[in-house]
Amino acid sequence: MEKSQKKAVVLLSGGLDSMVTAGIAREKGYALNALTIDYNQRHAREIQSAKTIAVALEVDRHLLLPLDLRAFGGSALTDSIDVPKGGVGNDIPVTYVPARNLVFLSLTLSWAEAIGARDIFIGVNALDYSGYPDCRPEFIEAFQELARLATKAGAEGHQFTIHAPLQHLGKAEIVKEAYRLDLDPGMSWSCYDPELDGSACGLCDSCRLRLAGFAAAQHTDPVSYRQT
Repeated sequence: MEKSQKKAVVLLSGGLDSMVTAGIAREKGYALNALTIDYNQRHAREIQSAKTIAVALEVDRHLLLPLDLRAFGGSALTDSIDVPKGGVGNDIPVTYVPARNLVFLSLTLSWAEAIGARDIFIGVNALDYSGYPDCRPEFIEAFQELARLATKAGAEGHQFTIHAPLQHLGKAEIVKEAYRLDLDPGMSWSCYDPELDGSACGLCDSCRLRLAGFAAAQHTDPVSYRQT
């Protein structure tokens, strides 16, 4: 499909949700610019997935931005805290990275303004997720208003749109979207605590949600798991 000249910046973590979000943006005809933030996360394996996905989607530019959040800590993904393996609970888990999506969207907005893009895509989800507050629709709505107030482009009357196309989809629906978009889910990575042999643990919240989504969608996850 020929791309239009309308630019979008996609926050591409390398996970299933961000891959599908990028695929939706491509389907809508945007010229894609992908931003991947290497925040020294425990599951840095997803960085390689982001690179693979960016190539598959033929993005115009893939920017890998280093940002060492281990200097802050406060999360099982950026500190010496065990990743929980007991199942998805109701409380905000220790895998929550303090204000991560706020920080990441701010960086995405900065790049978008710099290259003249007015559309930003992020793969947050408010249904099948681990209770992170920065995945909620009200956060996305508030950030869009913040983008207007915080930028030169906004002050000059240009509107930024924060697209969260997976916001109200369950994980099974997201899996189905991947196949509809002809995207290989095996390119993506979700596990918070990869095994030394390169397999996914199968027990962390992210693995459990992903596996449940594939099962509900009646598809087999091509990613290798140590336990399911």
